[in-house]
Amino acid sequence: MPGPKTWQLMAGAAAVGLAVAAGAVATAGPWDSGQRTAERDRAAAHRRTGGAHHLGAPPAPAPAPSARGVLTALRAPADAPADTVLDQVLAPLLTSPGLGPQPSAAVYDTATGKQLYGQRADTAMTPASTVKIATAVAALSALGPDHRIPTTVVAPATGTELTLVGGGDPTLGKDGLRTLADATARALRARGATTASLAYDLSRYSGPERHPIGPNENIAPVVALMTDEGRTDSSDSGPAPRSWDPAGDTARTFASLLRERGITAGPPRPGRAPRGATELARTLSAPLSDLVERMLTNSDNDLAEALARQTAVAAGRPADFDGAAKAVADRIAALGLPQAATARFADGSGLSRENRVSARLLTLLLARATDPAHPELRPVLTGLPVAGFTGTLRARYGTDSAGTGLVRAKTGTLSGVNALAGTVVDADGHLLTFAFLAADTPGPDAAQRALDRLAERLARCGCRAGAPAPAP
Repeated sequence: MPGPKTWQLMAGAAAVGLAVAAGAVATAGPWDSGQRTAERDRAAAHRRTGGAHHLGAPPAPAPAPSARGVLTALRAPADAPADTVLDQVLAPLLTSPGLGPQPSAAVYDTATGKQLYGQRADTAMTPASTVKIATAVAALSALGPDHRIPTTVVAPATGTELTLVGGGDPTLGKDGLRTLADATARALRARGATTASLAYDLSRYSGPERHPIGPNENIAPVVALMTDEGRTDSSDSGPAPRSWDPAGDTARTFASLLRERGITAGPPRPGRAPRGATELARTLSAPLSDLVERMLTNSDNDLAEALARQTAVAAGRPADFDGAAKAVADRIAALGLPQAATARFADGSGLSRENRVSARLLTLLLARATDPAHPELRPVLTGLPVAGFTGTLRARYGTDSAGTGLVRAKTGTLSGVNALAGTVVDADGHLLTFAFLAADTPGPDAAQRALDRLAERLARCGCRAGAPAPAP
C-alpha cells in the first residue's frame, strides 16, 4: 500500500499532469501536447529546461477520454479538509514580514465546492501576473481551446499588390513567414509575375501600441503583426531586448524571403488590405490551448495581451487595452462567480498596477477549470508552472520540499507586490485551489519564500477535522 507521500504524488499526477515520471505524464490527460510534452521530456531527461516551447502549428489537440474521470476521481475522498485545521496551519505563516502588513488568502476544496480558508479573501488587490489566470479563462471561454490565430497574405484577384495581414499572433516565427513566402511566390508565378508591391495591415488591433508602463524588456509594442514577440535576441521567454517596430521588421523579413524565392518586392509600407482581396497564403498559430499553457508557464506578457485582444475581437469590442480589459471582465462576469463584480481589469498581463482581483475569485476561477463540465478551461490547469520543474517555478522549491511536483501555481511579481495562485493535492488526496496575494512587501526573495511555504504547507496537510496540524 503506498504511503502518504507516494499517494500524493500519484494523485497530483492524475489530476493536473504532474511531472514526476515520464510514463505518468505521457498517459495523463487532458492533452498530450504543449505543457504535457514539456513535462514528460523534463521528467525523462532530468534537464532543468523548464517551460514549454510552442512555436509552430502542430495538429489541433483533442481532449483525452480519461480527462473527465481523472478529475472526478479526486472528488472521492469523503473527509473534506477542515477550515479550523487550515486556520491553525496557515494563519501563523501569513504573519511573515515578507508578506507585508495585510496579505490576503483563500483556499477552496474542489470536491466539496467549499471555501476552506479565507483571510481578507474578498479584498480586491493588485494581482500582478496572477491576473493571467483570468485572461486565460476569458480567452478559452470566448474562443475555445482549438482556436488558432491566422496570419495571411492577400492580393487583388488579378493584381500583384500584396498585403501581409497580421491576425495578432505574437508567436509567429521564421518558419511561419517561410510558409507564407513559399505559397505567395507560387501564387505570383502562377500569375506570371515576379515583381510585387508589399503593404502590411495592422488593423486587427487599435489604440496605443505601447503598454502604459512604457518601453520595457518585459513586453514588445502590442501590434497585430510581429515575429517571435519582437525579441531581438535568441530567447523565447523572459525579459529580452525588443524591437521598436516589430511589424515593420516582420514585413521587411517577409520581403527578403520573397526575394530569395525569385519575387522582387518593393519596400514594405503600412496599409490596409483591399476589399474583396484574394487570399494567397495563410499560416496559423498553435492552438489556443498551447498558447494559454505557454502564457501561464512562462508568464508571457506578449501572449497575455494578445489573448486579451483576441477576446475583445470575439466580443466585437475595440482590440485595444481598454476594449480587451472590458472583454475579459465581461467574460469573467458571465461565469457568475462571487467577487467577479468587484474585480477590475486594466490589462491582460498584470503589468498594470490598476488591476484588482480578490484571492477568492482566483481560487474560484481555478476551481472552474477543474470542473469536468468545462473541459475547454483545462489548459488553465495544465499551463500552471510545476514547483521545481517548469517555468517561473522551476527554480523555486528545493528537492526536499514537500511542494516540489505537487504545487502548480501562477506567480505574480511587481515591485512591492507578490502573489501565488494555483492548485495543490494535499496529503489526503484532495485537489485544492489557493491564492495568496501580498502588497507592500519588503522584497521579492522574502515574499516568494513566504508564499512558497504557504503552498508547501497545504501539500503536507492532512487537514481532516480532528487531524493534527502538520508540524512547522
